[in-house]
Amino acid sequence: MATKKKAGRAAPKKGRGNSVPPVAELLLEIGVEELPYQFIKPALVSLQKEAGALFEYHRLSLGSMKIYGTPRRLVLVVESLATHQTPTTIETQGPSKKVAFDQSGQPTKAAIGFAAGQSVSVESLEVRQTPKGEYVFAVKEDKGRPTITVLSEILPKILEELSFPKAMKWNETGLRFARPVRWIVALFGGTVLPVQVAGIKAGNRTYGHRVMGNGKPITAKDFKTYNQALERQKVILDPERRRITIQKQIDRLCIKAGVGLNADDALLDQAVYTTEWPCAVLGNFKPEYLEVPQEILITSMKEHQGFFSVRDKKSGKLAPHFIAVANNEPKNMSLIRTGNERVLAARLADAKFFFDEDRKVSLEERGKKLTGVTFHQKLGTMAQKQKRVKNLVESLAAHVSPQDEALRQTCIRAASLAKADLLSGIVGEFPELQGVMGGEYAKHDGESEAVSQAVREQYLPRAIEGELPSTVAGQLLSLADRLDTIAAFFLVGIVPTGSEDPFALRRHATAIVRILLEGSLRIDLEKYINQAIDRVSDGGFKRVQGFEREGLRQITEFVFERVRHYVRLVHGLRDDVIDSVLKSAYDRSVDLVDLVQKMKAVEDVTRKPEFDPLIVGFKRAHRLVEKEQWERQPVDATKFQHPSESALHTAVAEEGEKMGFALSMGDYHEALNSLVGLRPIIDAFFEAVMVNAEDKTIRGNRLTLLKEVDELFMKFADFSQIVVQGR
Repeated sequence: MATKKKAGRAAPKKGRGNSVPPVAELLLEIGVEELPYQFIKPALVSLQKEAGALFEYHRLSLGSMKIYGTPRRLVLVVESLATHQTPTTIETQGPSKKVAFDQSGQPTKAAIGFAAGQSVSVESLEVRQTPKGEYVFAVKEDKGRPTITVLSEILPKILEELSFPKAMKWNETGLRFARPVRWIVALFGGTVLPVQVAGIKAGNRTYGHRVMGNGKPITAKDFKTYNQALERQKVILDPERRRITIQKQIDRLCIKAGVGLNADDALLDQAVYTTEWPCAVLGNFKPEYLEVPQEILITSMKEHQGFFSVRDKKSGKLAPHFIAVANNEPKNMSLIRTGNERVLAARLADAKFFFDEDRKVSLEERGKKLTGVTFHQKLGTMAQKQKRVKNLVESLAAHVSPQDEALRQTCIRAASLAKADLLSGIVGEFPELQGVMGGEYAKHDGESEAVSQAVREQYLPRAIEGELPSTVAGQLLSLADRLDTIAAFFLVGIVPTGSEDPFALRRHATAIVRILLEGSLRIDLEKYINQAIDRVSDGGFKRVQGFEREGLRQITEFVFERVRHYVRLVHGLRDDVIDSVLKSAYDRSVDLVDLVQKMKAVEDVTRKPEFDPLIVGFKRAHRLVEKEQWERQPVDATKFQHPSESALHTAVAEEGEKMGFALSMGDYHEALNSLVGLRPIIDAFFEAVMVNAEDKTIRGNRLTLLKEVDELFMKFADFSQIVVQGR
């Protein structure tokens, strides 16, 4: 029976029995003005993805595909690309047989038109049986076209489909690209492809290093000679080779100077993608700048200059040196060193000036001006946010450690100073130092170490897998700040959708999950989400429609999504196990530490051989009490007609008591053992009696008994979510 295809749509099938076609190498280079380093890696990934998709769509078989990139070129190399498209048979479904042929079997206008549209003869049309009856099919053998012809069509599309965070038009063709395209190399089997993009015809000429090359064009024949010629012209094409080269150079400089590198993968990436011929150099700055907090110095070196910082191996403190990676290798490296030292000195002088000026005004005084700083246009000022966080963190501290007045006072004081550093010169220059500078300035103002540290830690973790706050006060302040942020944005209807999350609410939710679980903080999360909502609402901000009814559940579910991801990744738990616990957590105390302990206990019990049969019995009971309608009355033992009913009733009471005690003690494995012990009794009940008895009172009594079973299971988790393995 033929597989049905939509009318007018071609369904390609790979040909059979074809000999392996000859192959050739494809080399594509897009030569550009210097690209921003952040654009190169994503562009290479996009280049490979777009090319792979088009090759597959156009039936071009290939060997390995590799991508390379520097600031001046994006390169795609395909080894063993077939020189001809793979032949295929195209079957297109047309009208039904009744419509295509008249009663005498002669083709109708419908059949003739369909055949003409498919460029086949009417006589070649085939009638095939489909699920909807007999239909006419046009069958064509597509032998394919030469690859060189196909490439001339698809290579321009590959370039046009590349996307960048920012793109520009630089000539009348209107092509948008990150930087102007200056040349294109497109070779297939050594032959230049007839390709033109943005008014530039592809050729076989490329160019070496802008400064260290000889300025003469390089004629490419194949990838091997092209790569070798580029290296002679001071271009290391492979980013991984540049990475290894840079790392080796840095290691040698560190050994020679007796210092250790402050490793930074992002900075190393920057060095890799801002150079074609990297050359690392060690420079110095005045030791007097070490009086400035090291975070300022490290950030200034990294953000402004792309320099690596180093530390003294003995003391572990920042050393008055830096490592720069230049895209040049002059005979006199001292020129590069001196130039970098001069530029950095100016930057560090600015940083020291800001630091000295900032300390002339206390954090408390700065905080009074937060009324002029907008948190969000729909959510008021930063002063309002700071006040909400202060109230929320005080409540959290009182719950986490009721007898610890020092903790409560630390949290209140830290929260009242938390956002003041936003108005400092250093944070204005380096926004990523928010909190860090607040902690530094709090210490300078004479605040306690506990308050200073909490202020410093309020933004931790800064990344999904970043460092967590090390103090309880820091954990609670971070937690309160993030709960307020999520509640505020949800309240006014600014909610993440798909990949869009402009205010990083998913990252905030992940941080909440990590702080609670990894810090073992035992709080009712739903209670404090509610408090956060109430405090934002007190500000008079306009709620999005429906938030009053669904807001709490929406935010709780949003956080639960992060819980699902976390326990799946960190603990390797099954999705159905996770859902069984989370689905039963709504409208109860939402203690994430407790919920994860339950999940682990359920995961463990699922490995017992008697668990799956138990769940089968439970689900049978669960479906019955969900589906059937009856008037629930207390179970009446006088209406039992079989010993299995009495046995189940007794077992539910006894095991329920044991389970309740185990739950109160937090012994979840023992609580689950009580449920597992019910398995033979539940099975015996279903084997012995028919639940839907004709007598309504008997039927209702049995359904109520099963409802008690259902409720007993639901006290622990929603076991209806559990998937019986193998079913």
